[in-house]
Amino acid sequence: MQYTINNSDSPANNQDDCIVLPVFSADESAELHLAAKKVDKACSGKISKFIDTGDFKGTLEETHIFYALDGVKAARVMLVGCGDKDKFDTTSLNKATKAAAKALKSSTLSSVSLYLADAFKPKEVQNAVTQIIIAYADNEYQLLDYKSEKKDPSKLDKVSISFTKPSDKLSEKAELGIQHGASIAKGMKLSRDLANHPGNVCTPTYIADEAKAVAKDYSSISIEILEEADMEKLGMGSFLSVSKGSDQPGKMIVLEYKGAKDKKQAPIALVGKGITFDTGGISLKPGANMDEMKFDMCGAAGMLGTLKACAEMKLPLNVVVVLAAAENMPSGRASKPGDIVTSMAGKTIEVLNTDAEGRLVLCDALTYVGKYKPEVVIDAATLTGACIVALGHHICAVLSNDDDLAGDIIDAGNSINDRAWQLPMGEDYKKQLKSSFADLGNIGGPPAGTITAACFLAEFTKDYKWAHLDIAGTAWSGKDSTGRPVPLLSQYLINRAFN
Repeated sequence: MQYTINNSDSPANNQDDCIVLPVFSADESAELHLAAKKVDKACSGKISKFIDTGDFKGTLEETHIFYALDGVKAARVMLVGCGDKDKFDTTSLNKATKAAAKALKSSTLSSVSLYLADAFKPKEVQNAVTQIIIAYADNEYQLLDYKSEKKDPSKLDKVSISFTKPSDKLSEKAELGIQHGASIAKGMKLSRDLANHPGNVCTPTYIADEAKAVAKDYSSISIEILEEADMEKLGMGSFLSVSKGSDQPGKMIVLEYKGAKDKKQAPIALVGKGITFDTGGISLKPGANMDEMKFDMCGAAGMLGTLKACAEMKLPLNVVVVLAAAENMPSGRASKPGDIVTSMAGKTIEVLNTDAEGRLVLCDALTYVGKYKPEVVIDAATLTGACIVALGHHICAVLSNDDDLAGDIIDAGNSINDRAWQLPMGEDYKKQLKSSFADLGNIGGPPAGTITAACFLAEFTKDYKWAHLDIAGTAWSGKDSTGRPVPLLSQYLINRAFN
């Protein structure tokens, strides 16, 4: 897909196959944005006459297409409702863009020009353009690798961001917005592809191979893969207690991105849970919807996608990514409830429930990443169903040993429409992890499950600033991966690089 800037100040002369014009809702009738007003004037008021009928009110996500309007060069003119003008923000923009893209998806057009960013103030344009690119690419995404009958691919190959009052400064901001948006979209596609592949394809070895491919594409990225024998030598008994139940060998995949001028600058570390299929182990999950447990590696997929976006943007940072990839299966070799294992940090863990395996692979990864003396560490994991109970499917949870870090993550998520909400931690919750026989139990009982899971991880993150993202409710929707939290983490890295 090609993303461009169209600086023609006359929307009526825009020769793309379709122009998309924002319309806002008002008390009595819809309100045309400047671009729509210019097109309306060129076609002798046909748009305003249509608005006067009351059939189009500018409600958010509402769409209507005109064809072959006199005085307008574009074959199609779409009105897209943007809701209340005073409340038009990146969330509304995301919905309006997706509504327009969805309405045009079955058409034969090859180019579309959107005037949605034109409704934002100049200082907001860069972020608005980034949002538009992400939203449009998200709508175009599909994985057809396993379909015998392939759908005809979309003919759309150019998306233009257009303005009614162009300027060099505005174009500069928009170009940067396109660069960031296209880079994040590529990272999201990688993440979604990995997560959507079935468990018999996307194994720990497959993730390792995909990580190698990413490292090969960018000279700024190097890779090291720890095999189970390497982890055995390092004392990663917690990780290995999960992977030993499967015929698929576990992998600890470590990627380093060197983007800072000072190659010795302390890196930002990203750690992802990569359970490529989670049966629950001996503590077997119910059969209903177990197919969705292929998504239990979305933390790792998101971190690899974020790294790709970072490399595409050439951010002046050093970043370390650790992907803890394993399969959680029941077998004669699998861990049993009550088993006690020793982590790389030397802490003993009583495995009270083998379906709480994500924290077992993560704790060794979080210990290992400490060798890089990171400035901050952020992990992402589809860790607890309790997070879905608490926050649903709209917002991920963030828990941290540093409130400033949590605040920075939340700010990044708000600006890129990939939101997070901080949950508390504390000694009272940690008490729930008490074990009768080991240093820790791997579960803390039903109350506050998301918090006690983070408290478990916090036992292995005392040497650095750390935040945990529980993405159980946001990593997939229905039967499709969302690509989150690639936007949030990419925006966090952008903010760290330039602010």
